[in-house]
Amino acid sequence: MFAYRYHFSDGETVSIEIPDDWGEILIDLDRQEYNNDHKETRRHYSLEGKVYEGMDYAVEDSGLEALFAGPTDEERLHAAIRQLSPDQQEMVRAIYFENVSVNDYAARTGVTQSAISHRLQTVKKKLKKLLG
Repeated sequence: MFAYRYHFSDGETVSIEIPDDWGEILIDLDRQEYNNDHKETRRHYSLEGKVYEGMDYAVEDSGLEALFAGPTDEERLHAAIRQLSPDQQEMVRAIYFENVSVNDYAARTGVTQSAISHRLQTVKKKLKKLLG
């Protein structure tokens, strides 16, 4: 028989007697769990590490600060969408943000699916130009 100890998260520990073959299986599973946890957390670091001896970041790198300066991609996209015509904005909002299908949007607006597809291509080109 094998004495196996289980530690609960509340601090309680229970010891049970189990057959040796089951004990080996549990030990192997515990080892696998430890290895997986270690593999997942070894590259993580605390965000508190960004403030270190009065610096903004633990590593001084001007490129790192540049990553967080300026508008995000999402903000840039929404600004570009605001530059479209009201009809184009409504089409983009319905199809890309509200998940309305092209066919449903075409039926809603009373035009063909082909016309909506063509309008979407025009909007995509305009957005690419606006986003640079």
